[in-house]
Amino acid sequence: MNKETVVSGIRSTGNLHIGNYYGAVKSFTQMQHEYDCFFFIADLHALTTHPTPQDLHGNVKQVLVEYLACGIDPEATTIYIQSDVPEIAELYLYLNMNAYMGELERSTSFKDKVRSNPDNVNAGLLTYPVLMAADILIHKATKVPVGKDQEQHLEMARTFGNRFNRMYNHDYFPEPYAFTYAKNLVKVPGLDGKGKMGKSEGEGNAVYLSDTPEIIRKKVSRAVTDSGPTSEFQEKPEAIQNLFELMKIVSSEDTLNHFEEQYNKMAIRYGDFKKQLAEDMILTTEPMRVRINEIASDTDYLSKVAKQGALKARDSAQKTIKEVRELIGFRAF
Repeated sequence: MNKETVVSGIRSTGNLHIGNYYGAVKSFTQMQHEYDCFFFIADLHALTTHPTPQDLHGNVKQVLVEYLACGIDPEATTIYIQSDVPEIAELYLYLNMNAYMGELERSTSFKDKVRSNPDNVNAGLLTYPVLMAADILIHKATKVPVGKDQEQHLEMARTFGNRFNRMYNHDYFPEPYAFTYAKNLVKVPGLDGKGKMGKSEGEGNAVYLSDTPEIIRKKVSRAVTDSGPTSEFQEKPEAIQNLFELMKIVSSEDTLNHFEEQYNKMAIRYGDFKKQLAEDMILTTEPMRVRINEIASDTDYLSKVAKQGALKARDSAQKTIKEVRELIGFRAF
């Protein structure tokens, strides 16, 4: 019996952060031995922000290094760079023909981008969910490790796949669904007191796997807090709850319980709390930080991994495109 196919990618905007790791990448190391996995670096998606060629290439390299440092094994799975597989762009084109303006404009992420970047409302942002669907459908994946913020995009991928099946009267694309080993999809909060951890939310919002201990301490020390609780067992405001959520991820249960008790008794000292959180983050990321420094200088190994991944990914993608073209009606005379 064939293994189910898993597809997941990370946009190539530079360093991976703790949110990326605990939201998805950590579980990849287990998935790669249980499923037919395709993990990719989404450099085509990154073009919506118009990076310079130097930044784009450097960011792709950094993400590849950090994927490997986190434990992704190129011999056990397929890890590749999105732009090395041109069949993805071809499927993106076909799916765009069946995607409608109204449904794309209703995308929550598109609305958010329009509000935050009104001077860069490009077609790539509008059709971002279509490219994401192509990433998934090109390998006919059934499982997709995504965070809560990507659930709508995954629903749209099902919509586009099912619409293709109906239009061409063939049950070709399977329905992909969110997948995680946790009971609920993980959303790792940032240090800014609101929202998720992410590079696009501001430099001080995220703790990167490559950050030095000094940088981590500085970032955590600047995390948003308040003047402290004014009554016992009071509900935590969002900024404080976010920090406790981060501690829940990187600290021991005893440590978390200690500071929960301190908060509930109105005895918490945020300075002590943030110092402990920073040290636990440093301890958690140390093995990956060491591996990042080792792998980054081995250009021959990185080149071998990228080429090997491209070959494996294209083998899968070419089969899909050949069959899709036949279903649409593109046939040789």
